[in-house]
Amino acid sequence: MPIYEYKCEKCGKEFEVFQNISDPPITTCRFCKGKVRKQVSLSSFQLKGSGWYVTDYGGKKPSDQVDQVKAEEHTAVEAGKKSTSTDSSNAGTGD
Repeated sequence: MPIYEYKCEKCGKEFEVFQNISDPPITTCRFCKGKVRKQVSLSSFQLKGSGWYVTDYGGKKPSDQVDQVKAEEHTAVEAGKKSTSTDSSNAGTGD
């Protein structure tokens, strides 16, 4: 059951309420009966452990996208090799 946070516009107090998603939002303050607004809260949800990407998302790419990504990675690696070999071949010619 989710926890919802509310803040009273009249007295300024903030409070939390356990509610089902299907329950109607609270409209009055439990302390002064003033009008309340639902607050937006940060989530504390985290995925921990190994394998989340591989097991949940890694295999869901269409095969043509996977092939394109591999080709781009190969091109980037080859470009890196060429710039390294060019740099080292020019290093000894300055004497």
